[in-house]
Amino acid sequence: MSAAKLAPLLEAFFTERLQRQRRVSPNTVAAYRDTFRLLLRFVHEKLGRAPSDLLLADFDASVIGEFLDHLEKERGNSIRTRNVRLAAIRSFFRYAALEEPAHSLIIQRVLGIPQKRFEKKIVAFLTRAEVDALLAVPDRNTWLGRRDHALILYACQSGLRVSEITALRREDVELGTGAHVRCRGKGRKERCTPLAAQGINVLRAWFREVNHAPSDPVFPSQRGGHLSRDAVERLIKKHVAKAELACPSLAAKRVSPHVLRHTTAVDLLQSGVDRSVIALWLGHESVETTQIYLDADLAIKERALARTSPAEGKPSRYKPPDELLAFLQSI
Repeated sequence: MSAAKLAPLLEAFFTERLQRQRRVSPNTVAAYRDTFRLLLRFVHEKLGRAPSDLLLADFDASVIGEFLDHLEKERGNSIRTRNVRLAAIRSFFRYAALEEPAHSLIIQRVLGIPQKRFEKKIVAFLTRAEVDALLAVPDRNTWLGRRDHALILYACQSGLRVSEITALRREDVELGTGAHVRCRGKGRKERCTPLAAQGINVLRAWFREVNHAPSDPVFPSQRGGHLSRDAVERLIKKHVAKAELACPSLAAKRVSPHVLRHTTAVDLLQSGVDRSVIALWLGHESVETTQIYLDADLAIKERALARTSPAEGKPSRYKPPDELLAFLQSI
């Protein structure tokens, strides 16, 4: 069995498999790219060889297992993130199985590494008071403050993913009759999201301030380009830290762009919008995905409880009908 070099195989996986054959989204390519950056750096430090000199055989199941442990223990990644990284690695090794069948034993052992089970926590979202406190923080006497206010307001009203918000261009926004925003989400699915009156007014004012060309980003950086995901996360974190002074409940929540997306979903649910409409609004593949918001909203459960008829009866202690049952009850 000849030694198979990793570099040409990995390059073909990205260019041929992902981009030309499968035509995956740029977000998927970026996620896979980041996974292999981390993996190559880890193996380079472990073996002391340059990434371009590594062989496919260097990435056996034990090395991949050590890398996954490294993500959790040293980088502090969650189990969910660990599983996402493993999914990217599996995708590459399934491709390698077709291109390098002579290495099938190594490949199958890697493909046999299981996903880790994890506890599914109730999704976090903001209350109306918390959203109001957050929107009050950006200083609208400054350009950055007006941009941040418009971005946070739109994120809370639209439910768009952070990647969808940062990719928005001026030509994607229609502020006339039937005001809406077009975006392309996961799986290259295009959808339209309606704009509320408050969002329309804020965006109109924002567009009057900046002479946007059709291809310009709706929420630009100070240099005029698209904001990065990290930049959006930082600006939200900064404003949340200030909003905690007026709304202490925010201190107990880890607010991210995705929490603002959850906030939209729960707000729609509390307003009585059907789950199928919410799934379309958020770009979910399945209506069942919206189930997580039903689990999160205690108010909906309390309203359901209020509609039920309480069972009639007086409280009393259990009395075993038999001496043997009484004995077992006493143990």
